[in-house]
Amino acid sequence: MGFGLIPSPPWKARAVIRCLLVLCLLLPAFAHADVDPRFARLRDTAEPLGGLGAFLERYIGECGSLFASSDCRTKADAFRKHYRGKRMYMIVTEEVATMVAPGAYQPNSGNFSIHVTPSFPGGRYTLTEGTPKKTDAEGNPLLPVMTVTGTSPRGWNGGVFSRLFSSKGVRVQVIFTPLDIWSLPHPSGGKTFGVSARIEALLVTEGRTGQELGLWLDGKDAPKKK
Repeated sequence: MGFGLIPSPPWKARAVIRCLLVLCLLLPAFAHADVDPRFARLRDTAEPLGGLGAFLERYIGECGSLFASSDCRTKADAFRKHYRGKRMYMIVTEEVATMVAPGAYQPNSGNFSIHVTPSFPGGRYTLTEGTPKKTDAEGNPLLPVMTVTGTSPRGWNGGVFSRLFSSKGVRVQVIFTPLDIWSLPHPSGGKTFGVSARIEALLVTEGRTGQELGLWLDGKDAPKKK
């Protein structure tokens, strides 16, 4: 007499499926919880930003176009009034995180530095830390660089560190408060517009793993304690 597999009762199968679904829903939350708690506490008080370009477009409300609606300025004023001074949170993905650059890497200790230019382009406009005074030859605002420091994980070397940047493997998370609109003459004519902000926190991570590389908090470098 042969023995076959006894099928599980339907209620057991449904229970397993429910457990798997719950696990899938919780995984993103677990990943979120791995963020530096100092950054996470501030992030949880901020409003997530859907898209920087659309936000800047509405905040600046450039209404000189022939296609602008008759109530363009009224809408822009209302939008600015609502969001000025409000804490916001955004993620700058690896493909567009051009504002980060590698600093020095110390092979003996694994300590490193990362330079971040606090200028975040979104469409035709730019979000900046404070108000820039001038631009470069291409019209990009010139700003003081923020430098964060960290220590590399076991197995890293200078080559691994530099490849993170050359291969676009770095992600930036930003908590900011929008303030005023600025404008500067563009080298090729016309003007460049942007929004000045107060950068309250800036977290630099390895995009693939989420490994924390550096944190800027309360106006200064805030490395993890060893």
